[in-house]
Amino acid sequence: MPIDPGYHPLMITDILTKPLAVFDIESTGLNRKTDRIIDLAIICLHPGGKRTSHTFRVNPGQPIPAEAAAVHGITDDDVKDAPAFRAVAAEVADVLADCDLAGFNVLRFDIPLLQEEFKRAGVPFTMEGRRVLDAQRIYHIKEPRDLSAALQFYCEQPHAGAHGALEDVEATVQVMEAQLERYADLPRDLAALDAMCNPKDPSWADETGKVRWLDGQLVLNFGQKQNQPLRDLVANERSYLEWMLRKDFPDDTKELIRNALNDQYPPVPDDLRPSG
Repeated sequence: MPIDPGYHPLMITDILTKPLAVFDIESTGLNRKTDRIIDLAIICLHPGGKRTSHTFRVNPGQPIPAEAAAVHGITDDDVKDAPAFRAVAAEVADVLADCDLAGFNVLRFDIPLLQEEFKRAGVPFTMEGRRVLDAQRIYHIKEPRDLSAALQFYCEQPHAGAHGALEDVEATVQVMEAQLERYADLPRDLAALDAMCNPKDPSWADETGKVRWLDGQLVLNFGQKQNQPLRDLVANERSYLEWMLRKDFPDDTKELIRNALNDQYPPVPDDLRPSG
């Protein structure tokens, strides 16, 4: 079908009433509370078509895990001379002033991580009055990612028994087998598939990341005692660790705390030993 010569595809800037800051973050990991920004890129789209670009490379102040570097290609050497986020926070806030926000998966990751960085830097940043366009949300709304859609996509068949437990399990088996057949680069063992489906920060000492390795020491990874070594807490604030044992923390977290109170610590993983 010939294209109407008068057709004009709708551009994002055609629907704007104020600037839209489209941004993306590269970070040390996926924990919005404890990981740090390494790279921040922003394209500001303005009503009428003008666009401006801004990039900020920052030193996260903590080691960049090898797993993260393998994704974005940024290493500790690349950021050693870069400023900390707090040094550029005011400039970033100025770029984003009076802007709505947009990106891919920004609602779940980029915006919360950016808010945490601004909070640590002591620079005011509010979401009040800002509208958000998340391309991932639109993608998932318009192209459903449920089991029925997967069965149709991978196996080219409708899911007639949707939401019946046995039928759903049968459909899931078919989808998994079709995925293994379609994607030759998928791992062929469950350990590697598990690591792909459930990525875990390599610095975590327990399954949920309540305790992690930092500079060769076990530290708490949450709350008011975040980044404080367990050895220091054992020596000076045993009551806090004893409080943790009484609360609803995971069993493996409690085991690390209980062992620390008894002066028992696991060996530092080889890949997390401080250099030098």
